[in-house]
Amino acid sequence: MSQPKVRIRELTKDSVNFILEGVDLAFANSLRRVMMADLPTVAIDLVEIETNTTVLPDEFIAHRLGQIPLISTNCDDLMRYTRDCNCQSHCNFCAVELRLHMKVQNTNETVSITSQHLEVGTEPFGDNYEESTEQIDRRDPFFGHPVAHKSTADRPIEPILIAKIRKGQELKVRCIAKKGIAKEHSKWSPCSAVAFEYDPHNKLRHTTYWYESDSVKEWPVSANGREEEEPQEDQPFDYNAKPEKFYFDVETVGSLSPKEVVAKGMNELIHKIGFLVHQLSSNEMDMDGVVPNGVAQPNGHGTHGYGGGNANGFDGGGGWGNAGGWPAAPSNGAVNEWSLG
Repeated sequence: MSQPKVRIRELTKDSVNFILEGVDLAFANSLRRVMMADLPTVAIDLVEIETNTTVLPDEFIAHRLGQIPLISTNCDDLMRYTRDCNCQSHCNFCAVELRLHMKVQNTNETVSITSQHLEVGTEPFGDNYEESTEQIDRRDPFFGHPVAHKSTADRPIEPILIAKIRKGQELKVRCIAKKGIAKEHSKWSPCSAVAFEYDPHNKLRHTTYWYESDSVKEWPVSANGREEEEPQEDQPFDYNAKPEKFYFDVETVGSLSPKEVVAKGMNELIHKIGFLVHQLSSNEMDMDGVVPNGVAQPNGHGTHGYGGGNANGFDGGGGWGNAGGWPAAPSNGAVNEWSLG
């Protein structure tokens, strides 16, 4: 097999289309999965609702806030996981504070509350008083801001709708955004979609029996078919053939640039493979070949698995909101439990 090669066909502000060659199918599919689920970003994880007189319940508002993409440039190096920080709960090193306060008083018009109204706090917060702030100072000026805050005349970005209010209604919330990956919750995914295709002419016959009446009509050749030579009808089948080109179309949500998603995805995959090689070559495996509990995993996760998205924000009246939806089931089979107070 030849050396791996990447050819970029199209690059825009929120997507990249490229061809990957010189790798096998397993590697290409692993890259796809890593780009979707293993790259750290910043997303709202805690929501404290102080006032909510809108027509939407607290948990609905919190869910919408959790899904708003936040600018996360280089957050893998410039922000800590909350579990790895020295603070008691959260601070500037492991979290970003956002506030929103909207109230309609002097108009009968309907007012839309969008991600544009979220303001990032500039004052230090939390209980971590480290002297060095280099990690924070190196961040992008828009780090932790909703993506729409970077909208310009040349690059307009439509803000995300949170709620609509009328005269006499008010919404006041405080949000804490944290670093995480999409394996914990999908709100941390930097990608909205990753299209992946190989063998557009079906030379390998992977879709030969995947049709109902007419395979030609149900499996039309995509635009990627122009990249490969069309097979002859009487051409004999090669049982040893393997896919050689993989066509990717990566669309991001704006938290990371397309270039950063692909580059960091490859680096993360290399790191995972290196970690596996290290474990196989070390003496830390028991007789059954199982890595002992507590061994650090890539992205800082332990070997037990985890459930994500279960951070609830409470208001004074006992109402609660979940920033990002219902918790994911833990991979160790346990059941997530939480008290509603």
